[in-house]
Amino acid sequence: RSPAGMLLVAAGLLLAVAAGGRGSPAGEQESPPGSRFVCTSLPLDAAGAGCPLPPVPMQGSALPPEEELKATVLQLRETVLQQKETIGSQREAIRELTGKLSRCEGADGKSAAGAWKNEVGKGKDTMGDLPRDPAQVIDQLSRTMQTLKDRLESLEHQLRANVSYAALPGDLREMLQRRLGDLERQLLSKVAELEDEKSLLHNETSAHRQKTETALNALLERVSELEKGNSAFKSPDEFKVSLPLRTNYLYGKIKKTLPELYAFTVCLWLRSSASPGIGTPFSYAVPGQANEIVLIEWGNNPIELLINDKVAQLPLFISDGKWHHICITWTTRDGMWEAFQDGEKLGTGENLAPWHPIKPGGVLILGQEQDTVGGRFDATQAFVGEMSQFNIWDRVLKAEDIMNIANCSINMPGNIIPWVDNNVDVFGGATKLPVETCEERLLDL
Repeated sequence: RSPAGMLLVAAGLLLAVAAGGRGSPAGEQESPPGSRFVCTSLPLDAAGAGCPLPPVPMQGSALPPEEELKATVLQLRETVLQQKETIGSQREAIRELTGKLSRCEGADGKSAAGAWKNEVGKGKDTMGDLPRDPAQVIDQLSRTMQTLKDRLESLEHQLRANVSYAALPGDLREMLQRRLGDLERQLLSKVAELEDEKSLLHNETSAHRQKTETALNALLERVSELEKGNSAFKSPDEFKVSLPLRTNYLYGKIKKTLPELYAFTVCLWLRSSASPGIGTPFSYAVPGQANEIVLIEWGNNPIELLINDKVAQLPLFISDGKWHHICITWTTRDGMWEAFQDGEKLGTGENLAPWHPIKPGGVLILGQEQDTVGGRFDATQAFVGEMSQFNIWDRVLKAEDIMNIANCSINMPGNIIPWVDNNVDVFGGATKLPVETCEERLLDL
């Protein structure tokens, strides 16, 4: 049987027993001693008037599953409420039954139970069981109520699950539509960014192409000039600087500067017939020291080499108006120096600014002596003549190397300052001209 049916049967049993108890004559508070009570079960249909059964839904109902579930839940709720009311109204009857059942059992439970069984066996339907303890009946009813409550909660849970499941597809569609809308907006934004990058790249490519074409046109023009022979000299080192007047505004300037040096070699070709003295072929000035490196022939004095304003006189004779190759070496160790003219060593010495490193970052001037860094030239100390192949190394060259350079056996540009066209600027009317070949300069000696 279902839990609801069991509940109705139990309630009917209780009502029957209660009715039997109340059937004593009026005014009789309790049964006479020795009387017995027979517990008789009621047929199921007899309890219909007091405990109506809940209507059972039709199997062929046309209602949807959700509506059927709702109707079943409502019916079960009503049944539970009715059973609660019935239990509440019968509490007094249960207490009376408790006293009567205790007397029914008698002092000897076993003999009373046997007599009761014999009495029942004479033809009365007692459901084939001993009378139950009221506490057990109440526990059974409680368990039945709890079972109904659990089934009710389960049905409500299923109903909510079915309702949410029915609503899920619509929510899912809305969520998918939102996601698709977001993805579409992101895609459109990315396409717009790519279009902007494409446009920017096109503009940059156009500008780069224009710059490249301009550079190529300039190179083509330069090549055309070189082919037509309009260039002043054939290669970057085949030129000379001409300083024809003794002034304080004709000079050349080396674009590069010197690093810190602990030794050096300076070589150059020069030609001059100025008197008295050829002046200053080159000077190097740094902040705080205008005479860091100076080569000068001033007045009737011999050629002098100044390093950190210290002076050494060189045994060189170059004012005859012919080309001469001059090399000067120096090292900070003991201040050793050497002087070469036309490949031959003509003098050597020491103690010229010993242990003093050449300071970096100064200005290197051709044809003028500097009283300040890059300026304040004195016309009486200016070089008059021509010079070429001015090179500086950061070491002392060997004597055989200097000889090979001087006799045109090798071409060895300086590793610190090489003689190239784009490294020399001229000012004040000084000019850069094509220079005689090395062999022609040798013939001039």
